[in-house]
Amino acid sequence: MSRTTRAQQEIRRFLDIGPVQVAELDLDDHVLRPGPGSPPVTPGEVFVLVRRAGRPIGTLLGQVPPGADPRSVLTERALALEEGEGHREDGWDRAVAVPPPRATVVVATRERADRLARALDSLLAQDHPRFEIVVVDNAPVTGGTRELVERKYAERVRYLCEPVPGLAVAHNAGLAAVRSEVVAFTDDDVVADPRWLTELTAPFAADPALGCATGLILPARLGTPAQVLLESHGGFAKGFAPRTYDPEDPPADEPLFPFTAGRFGSGANMAFRTEVLRAVGGFDPATGAGTAARGGDDLYGFVRVLAQGHRLRYTPWALVWHHHRETWRDLEAQAYGYGAGLTAYLTAILVNRPALLPAFLARLPRGLARARALTAVREAAGGGTPGAHDARAHPWPGRLSRLQRRGMLHGPLGYLRARRAVRAATVRRPG
Repeated sequence: MSRTTRAQQEIRRFLDIGPVQVAELDLDDHVLRPGPGSPPVTPGEVFVLVRRAGRPIGTLLGQVPPGADPRSVLTERALALEEGEGHREDGWDRAVAVPPPRATVVVATRERADRLARALDSLLAQDHPRFEIVVVDNAPVTGGTRELVERKYAERVRYLCEPVPGLAVAHNAGLAAVRSEVVAFTDDDVVADPRWLTELTAPFAADPALGCATGLILPARLGTPAQVLLESHGGFAKGFAPRTYDPEDPPADEPLFPFTAGRFGSGANMAFRTEVLRAVGGFDPATGAGTAARGGDDLYGFVRVLAQGHRLRYTPWALVWHHHRETWRDLEAQAYGYGAGLTAYLTAILVNRPALLPAFLARLPRGLARARALTAVREAAGGGTPGAHDARAHPWPGRLSRLQRRGMLHGPLGYLRARRAVRAATVRRPG
């Protein structure tokens, strides 16, 4: 079969993917609620977040037959899920009993005022007792973001303008303005769960050695083939088991630790102890969206913090709902950017901390073997447990895998180009 024929088949399969409803169900009250911005659930396929006492414990993909009651059908499935998974507790459950530290939420944005408003509304509804919000307007070409903040949010949101493009540059500008013990970062295309900030920051009060925390990211909508395909392969979620990554006790299942930073979390849901992030120099400004590196800024931050001996905590109880990209072209750009960001951040780590090179090379053979195994699984037509979050019900297109590999080849060169561009912009910058 020719590559053209395979590509045509992949596109046809992609276009055949139907929409999936998004909902959530708490097993304490058995109330089925639509996902953020979604209509009430009707018969059909439904992606359900299952909670217990408000906390996420898992997801399921359920089919509600015509004429059936969605709540009854999905509750039965959810109870079976809980019985199989169990409610995981690990002593950190007590962390939320400790008052969370004062926090600042930094949101970098560029020309997406409509999405930003939705995100800010959810952030202002947080139950955290002491926090502020900083919006960083990155290389704006219009006054839309400033006008939105000044018109609707001026009393509760601080506005900053960062003229140099790049997500890491914008995050560093926000970091410089922080006056709190913890700084959290999220994106302008999320809806934050009301307890997100409390759950994300409370672990810092419980563990003085904690340098970073990350949380759960689930889809806000699954209305297009691109959104459904991405989420069927796990999306941005990192599971429902809380986990602490400790450089003093490297995980046996992560042969490249701490360089497998993509396993720890994502930039749409992360927080750092402010003094720790500042001590490592913040994010590398030559990484991230908006630069030739295309990504990797969050991964760079994770590794730098771990390499300094601080722990990283992943907690599924800190939830944001993410609006995934909607089209095939979006997925192509995302696949290429993910590959580029991966090798760009590794290049950035080794350029800025060359002392880490021996450790990286020593871990590389086992890490590559594991990566090949995971890639083979992802490209397979099956895999995963039917109905589970990462069910992989739809084959991952070979073109997206190829684009990711091309991006990986581009990453180091893209990083070096971005590094030169940042230096040039810094020289030109007034003051």
